Amino acid sequence: MSKGAETKEAIIREALKTASVEGIDGLTIGNLATKLKMSKSGLFAHFGSKEALQEAVMDTAARRFLDAVWVPAKAEPRGLPRLRALYRNWQEWMLHNPDLPGGCVLTSAATALDDKPGPVRDRLVSMQKEWQATIAKAIELAVREGHFRADLDCEQFAFELNGILLNLTFHQRLLRDRQAAERCSTAFEALVSRAASRTAQAA
Repeated sequence: MSKGAETKEAIIREALKTASVEGIDGLTIGNLATKLKMSKSGLFAHFGSKEALQEAVMDTAARRFLDAVWVPAKAEPRGLPRLRALYRNWQEWMLHNPDLPGGCVLTSAATALDDKPGPVRDRLVSMQKEWQATIAKAIELAVREGHFRADLDCEQFAFELNGILLNLTFHQRLLRDRQAAERCSTAFEALVSRAASRTAQAA
């Protein structure tokens, strides 16, 4: 790896931590340069703008999320086993991620950017839509495998699953609810139970 690439990787690593704690809006060329003991011009040369830096951070966070959550889940058998693995991995990502001391960057960015039009928001929207489509596809496979009933609204299931994990962040990080993970798992199992096919219920 070249020196330039190493420097850029170090910048992204620090930027992820900063965005995790201070939010994507708290990520600026100036404060990051100070933390890394670099000149603003030196850091600016790697990205060109605050927006490009923010997008690079979100892209990196998204890749790490998929590597930790989706890639290992995809190795599981299609249908409910894969969906359960996805849920477990996702919960682990939200609760125990030492590289993101303030929690998931993409989750906090959704709140920070929801009313701020521009390329950074557009990039985040694209990522979230892709992820929702991935979840819905995994649910559709559970229907095809006979684990879920044929008339299941897969997009509604994906909507509720996403809500469960977002609520985990609210209760665990903001309210310091020690039962947050358990409540989250209970909600997930209730969601699965409502979706189960008669054959799966009888098994």
